[in-house]
Amino acid sequence: LNMACWVIQVMMMMLLSVFISSCQGKRDQVLYCSACKAIVDELNYSISQVDPKKIINVGGFRINPDGTMKDKKVPLARSQTHLAELLEGVCDGMSDYALHMDPDTQIRDYRRFAPRSGGGADADFPDFKNFQFDGPEASGALKFACESIVEDLEDDIMSLFSEESQDVKDELCNGVSDYCRGSAHTNEEL
Repeated sequence: LNMACWVIQVMMMMLLSVFISSCQGKRDQVLYCSACKAIVDELNYSISQVDPKKIINVGGFRINPDGTMKDKKVPLARSQTHLAELLEGVCDGMSDYALHMDPDTQIRDYRRFAPRSGGGADADFPDFKNFQFDGPEASGALKFACESIVEDLEDDIMSLFSEESQDVKDELCNGVSDYCRGSAHTNEEL
């Protein structure tokens, strides 16, 4: 009887380990790649809305022996303070995205369907026939992916945006992380 219990326990442990490893499997690459690109696009847009003339003093604000204060002035838009504030709310914008299927290539990704306020080229409504609106669970999944990425890569995101890197989307989504590496839509814009 003890041997039978032991065999059952061993089999249960093996079954449980197979189940756990399959649950921890790969992340949905379309979802995470799209969320990564959306984070970059949303942050770039928010940064572009800040007056480039606005500056912020950063530094220790300590008084030097000669009586002067040593501080540094940086543009507000790319300051650590402003970027941290933007990162806190960036995932709230994921409800403006939906799954899109390119009719020619059949490539799926999440794209912004809601126009941004303020007019301009982004104010045009996209062709909705290629979007799949699957309700709140789809945008909830994109928001969860966004929050996971921000949590995992917060320091990298802050660094790339504060340094004004050339191609943040490629660096973050292909270089720092592998969310878009090897995907069919690696170089496509959202």
